[in-house]
Parts: sequence; structure tokens; C-alpha cells
Amino acid sequence: MFIPSLNLADAAQAALKTAVGYLGAVLVENATVDSVKALIEETGSTLFWAKANSVEEAVQLWDAGVYKVIFSAEKLVADELNGVSQDRIAVQGTLASLSQLTFQPSIYIVDISIGDALTTEALHQFAKATRSQLLPEGGERRVVVNAGDSVVTLDAIAQLNAVKLDILISAGHLTTEDASEGKINIGEAFLATATTDRPDGLFTTMVVDERNTALGLVYSSVKSVSESLRTGQGVYQSRNRGLWYKGATSGATQSLLRVDYDCDGDALRFVVKQHGAGFCHLNTWTCFGANTGLSALQQTLQSRKESAPAGSYTARLFNDAKLLRAKIMEEAEELCDATEKNEVAWEAADLIYFALTKCVSAGVSLEDVEKNLDKKARKVTRRPGNAKPKWSGEEKKAEEPKVEEKKPEENGRIAMKAYDIKDISAEKRAELLLRPIIDSTEIIGRVTPIMKDVRQRGDAALIDLTAKFDRVKLDCPTLKAPFDEKLMQLDPQTKAAIDQAYDNIFKFHDAQMDRDTLTVETMPGVVCTRFARPIERVGLYVPGGTAVLPSTTLMLGIPAKVAGCSEIVIATPPRPDGSVVPEVLYVAHKVGASHVLLAGGAQAVAAMAYGTETVPKVDKICGPGNQYVTAAKMVAQNDTSCLVSIDMPAGPSEVLVIADKTSNPAYVASDLLSQAEHGIDSQVVLVAVDLTDAELEAIDDQIHIQASRLPRVDIVRQSIPKSYTLKVNTIDEAVSFSNDYAPEHLILHNDKPESLLPNIMHAGSVFVGPYSPESCGDYASGTNHTLPTYGYSRMYSGVNTLTFVKHITSQQLTADGLNRLGDTVMRLAEIEGLEAHRNAVAIRVADIRK
Repeated sequence: MFIPSLNLADAAQAALKTAVGYLGAVLVENATVDSVKALIEETGSTLFWAKANSVEEAVQLWDAGVYKVIFSAEKLVADELNGVSQDRIAVQGTLASLSQLTFQPSIYIVDISIGDALTTEALHQFAKATRSQLLPEGGERRVVVNAGDSVVTLDAIAQLNAVKLDILISAGHLTTEDASEGKINIGEAFLATATTDRPDGLFTTMVVDERNTALGLVYSSVKSVSESLRTGQGVYQSRNRGLWYKGATSGATQSLLRVDYDCDGDALRFVVKQHGAGFCHLNTWTCFGANTGLSALQQTLQSRKESAPAGSYTARLFNDAKLLRAKIMEEAEELCDATEKNEVAWEAADLIYFALTKCVSAGVSLEDVEKNLDKKARKVTRRPGNAKPKWSGEEKKAEEPKVEEKKPEENGRIAMKAYDIKDISAEKRAELLLRPIIDSTEIIGRVTPIMKDVRQRGDAALIDLTAKFDRVKLDCPTLKAPFDEKLMQLDPQTKAAIDQAYDNIFKFHDAQMDRDTLTVETMPGVVCTRFARPIERVGLYVPGGTAVLPSTTLMLGIPAKVAGCSEIVIATPPRPDGSVVPEVLYVAHKVGASHVLLAGGAQAVAAMAYGTETVPKVDKICGPGNQYVTAAKMVAQNDTSCLVSIDMPAGPSEVLVIADKTSNPAYVASDLLSQAEHGIDSQVVLVAVDLTDAELEAIDDQIHIQASRLPRVDIVRQSIPKSYTLKVNTIDEAVSFSNDYAPEHLILHNDKPESLLPNIMHAGSVFVGPYSPESCGDYASGTNHTLPTYGYSRMYSGVNTLTFVKHITSQQLTADGLNRLGDTVMRLAEIEGLEAHRNAVAIRVADIRK
């Protein structure tokens, strides 16, 4: 195996510290105690190795959280290390100096070239003897080759492993991208010494959570491991469908924490932070059932924190710090007083319950607690062991007064981050393509009981939940067509605007309809057809409440109408007076909606997914919404009992703008801000093609000036600083980056922008030229504004007419056709061992051939 060597003083290697950290053991070069502390705090890992020039420095490194400290063989004074576990000590030197040591560390680092390491028999014998001597506390001693800054090949890693040698490899020679001259892929290097006896070459992989609880068994390949290390997510190899990005459609994603393999090197282990409902497709935490013990208690408390009835004991514990403190102190005293084994266990369980309640209340997880335990375990300096004066009976010293820190004011220039393609590494470029991982665990925990309530109590639950969340008291949660004209009164200008938008959107979506039957005679007497049929019942979610969003109603309702859906249900939150926004109701009338559901959030999704007394159950739910709506849609889709599909996964709104020297700075800035104002998590990217500093500054000035005038400037102040400008040299570089990013909205501010369209491979919708602002697509140009975000435009289309249809195939064979095809079908059925399939053809062919 190999151990990455990370030079903390080399800025070029900084982009790789996360990726190499996933491998566990990492030697950090040029490390100070403070830089190591910062690295451990940033990565959460306590598996780093670091060098020390003295025992005093070593103690500081160990106490900071370093796993193994490396001493020079010439400077090692073994007597000064009494009491320190051998597992925490490594020694570096020549083979001759290491061979003369009387002290036995856990790691020997040999300074030697790769060529000499492969041919020196004395080194091979030394490694063999070292590996055979286990550590007192268990585990293997290892010998590691240090060849300096030499370029290492995959073959060299495997050859060294064959003679029981590991090797240090500088992070400067590693990459998360494809291997290139002087660099090898981290995933390929990691698996260079792994073995598998599977014919397909895959590696059996156990996936565990942060507490080492087995989530399930999967398979990995070199490609999947490399992709996982690149993205920082759980990526595995499906035996049938290629790379499997865990949770890409269900929301149950995984953040990678560590990857390693077992003592024999033939089974991998992925340590992940599991998000969503759990690892299993049955919505359990593991494929072996639900959690138990402390993990189950933590899940229960997290759920109760969000859903405990007001006034209940649990709610009081979370909301009354004085009560919780009293219970913790009470149970601690009872544990101290307990003497019998069962009594101690019982009282300890009570104390743990209330201690974990305190943790959950403060947003602290068991995993956070265990990380701190790991850090404490790394320390070699021990505390005196005295109790605080309050508990030991000594007089308590007066506490120093606390000085309250002032929060910095949120003002100043509104500006994006800036990068130049020529100054960043391939790893940094890949990092810029990533979106934040969405942790839906807490949200799903809130959504699930709401959906369960609607499923069980129907309209009564809808009315109660609308009163709770929207503070609106309804007598009936639905309006049924035909709608009262008095509720749709609009001024002439608004009505004309909606009618114009309706006509444009209808015209474009009507042209998309697949009305003709595809007919193909695949061979004489065998005719296959494919024809479209509408999805009968669809639910359209229109965000709103106090907002006015007729555009979303148009974008969802028109394609459903064109497709011929027989029942269209529109859900939208009511206004404070319990009515529907008249603009939304007017569009609902135009598209032929049968019902308008006066509800939003998870309760609206549940009502359409399961049906209630007044809300028809639908077959598909479409439309944007906040994180609770998105989570509810995913929960419904994964519940096989309700048989409902959704349009696409959703994430924060985003835009990528390509601008060259011909662009208008004011136009560019306005397009960036039109998405940045959506929310603090909006993704905004400017790819600047060969712009000078002055030209970039002109755009930056416009961003600040225009943003400062916006009513939603507080949102923009948070989203814009998280966004970035990437300066590139050519338009080809810009298009390449855009295709890799796969944006929801792509805006082209460049010379002859239409010429770029043939090269655009991934985007939700493209806005071509200076007079095509994204706003037109949002409202009235004719295209749809419900688009894939979060990079999903690589594989999803935006909502369109075909979103609301499905295709059916048919085949018709004549006797002659069956006679021609029969032998082929019978043989294939015979190969697969399906005799009834073969017989269904054989019985007919026998009659034909009489």
C-alpha cells in the first residue's frame, strides 16, 4: 500500500488534503503544532503522521491529535518514550541505522530509492521479519520506503507490496483526475495492492456509518473508488448499471469520511456520513434493519425535538434548560449511589438518555462526541485527575467576567470570489464544479410524521396543519372546478400579460407533443409500434402563500393540458384570508384544473400522493418547492404503497454566465443577480473569456451597484460572496467548464452566441445573446422554467410536454412472422431455463409447421 505525504507549506498540494485524508494515514511535512491542529479541525481525522525533532515537540503533536510521530533514528532516545505506546511511534533512517535499533516502533521508514528497494535482499528480509512481529496491543508493524520526490508507478507500488514494503508518495505526484505525466490517480494507487478473486474484478465493499455500524454490502471498482475520492461522496459499482452515486435520486446521499481495506487486502470498507432516511431502499438505516441502542435513541430524540407535542414532557426537556439540567444532575447522583450491577446499568441508561437529550438540543451528535473521544485518546499528557472544587469540597475561585464578543456588521462591497484557470490545479477546478452536499436527514425527520398524519386523517389533518403552519383556518381544503369567477377578477393589464404568456408557452409545448404512432416492421411479419398516452392524474405544486406565482402554474399546467391529462390537481398555499391568489386560480381555470388544493409544504404533497376525502390521488407530482416540499416528494416516490412518481430531483437555483469582451457589464451583472436573489444557497457562476482586470472590475462594479438597490439585498449579500468568477483564456475552455458544471440556466454573452449551441451538451435551458435574459424563460418566451439543478442537467430534462405522457409499445406477429422468429425465441428461452416461455412459442410453431 502507499501512504500519501502532504507538504503543508506547498499551496499547490492544499487542494488534495481532503482527498488524501479519506485514505486514513497521511504523513504531513513541514507541520507545526498549530498547523496540525488546524488540519485536524478541518478534516476531522486523527490519523495523521508528523515528524518531531524532540520528545517535547512529539508530546505537543500527540496532544494535538497526531496518530504517529516520526523520530530520526539518529536522534531517538528510547528511554524518554517510556509509557508511550509503540503504536504511536515511527522511526526514519537508513536501513543500516534502523537495523541497529533496540527499540521497536510500529513503523520503520527507510530512506532508499525505489530501484534499490526492489533489489536489496537485506531490506526484504528486514521487512519480512518486521511484519511478523505484532504490536503488544495488536496490529502489524510496517516498513515504508521513502524515495523522496521520485515519481512512483502503480507497478512499483504492487512490486514493493509483494516484498512486504509500503511506500510514501508525495501529494505533488497524486491527482483525483486521470493519471498524467508525473502524476498517478489516488484511487488507482490505493487499489494497486488490493486483491479480488471475483471474475468481474470488483471488490467486495462493506459500507459503515461514522459509528462503524454496517449499513450494507456493495461492490467497488477502481473507477468507482477514484470517483468517490474525487467527489467526496459514496460512489460504488453496480454490477448491472455502471457507477452508482448513492442517493442521487432518493436524497439519501453519503459524505465520504474514510476508505480502507482489511488485513488481507481483499475487502474494502467505506466509512460514510449517511444522509436521508438511511442506506436501505426500504427507508431503514441499514440493510439489516433499523438502528438499535444509542443510534436508535439519537434518531428518536432528533425526531422528538422537531415533532414533540407542545407541553409534553419531551418538549419541556428541549425547551426548558433548567428542567433538563435538573434531570441530568438527578440521574448522575443516582448513578453515583448505585452499587449493584443491574442498578448501575439502569441508572447509567437514564443518565445517557438525558445527556443525549442535552446533546441533541445543542445540535451535537453521537458522532461529534466520538470525534472528541478520539482526540482525547490521542493525548499522551494526562490530567492530574482532580475534581473541580465544587465537587471535591474545595472553595471555588471567583470566575473572571466574560467579555461578550461583538459580531461584525454585514456591510461593505458585494463581490464574488475570483479564480484564473491558469493559476488553479485540476483538483481545484474539479472542486469548483461541486455543489454542497444536501443533508436531508433532519428535514425528512420533520416531513415523515406530517405525511403520515395526512395519510391517516385526510382532510382533517390538512385543515389542522394549514392552521398550524399557515395560520389559516379552512372549512374545506379544496376548491373544485368550475371555479367562482369572482375569485378570478384581474385588472386588464395583468390578464393580458397572462394570456400572452399562455399563448407562447402553449404554442411551444404543443409542438412537442408526440401524436404519431411509431411503426416499424423489424422483419417480415413482425410489426412493432410505440405510441404516447397521457398520465391520467397529475399533481402540480405551485409555491406561494403571500407570493404571486402564476408563472409556475403556467409552466406546469400547460404541458399537462397539452398532454391530455384527464385530472389536474394544483396545490398552492392559501393567502392569510384563506383565498387563492386570483392570478393562480385564473391560470388553473385556463389549463382545465379539476381541483385546487389550499395547502403547501409536505402536507400538500402527501394529500396528492395518498389522496384524501376531497383531494384526488395523483399518479405524478411535479413542481418546485422548498427543501420540505422536495423531501416530501422523495419520500412519496420511495413509498411503493402510494405509486407516485415525481418530475426530477431539486436543489438550489443556479446560473452560469459565459461573457467575453463584447458583453455589456450591466447585462451580465443583472443576469447573475436574477438568480442570486432566489436564496442564500443559490449557485451563481461567471465564466469570463479573456477579460482584462478592468473589464472584470466593470462587471464587479455593476454587481455591487445593482445588488445594493434590490429589495432582497440581504439575501444577495450572502449568496454572491459564495459565488465565483472563473477567468479563462478561450471560448472553448468556457464551454468545456460549463458542460462539466451542467448548470440549470446557461446564459451566453459572447460574440455569435448561437454558434456555441452545437457544443452545449449539458444545461437545463440556454439563453442566447444579450437580449435573452433568463427572466423571459421564467415567464413568457415559451420554454419551461422548471429545470434540473445541482448538475442533474447531465441526465434530466426540464419539465416539458413529454413529462406528462408515457409511451406504450405493441407488437403484432403474423403466422409467417412467428414461424420466422420462433426458433430464435425458443433458443433464447431455453438458454435462460424458462421452459414456459419456450413452450408458448413452440405450441404455436408446431401448428404452423404441420
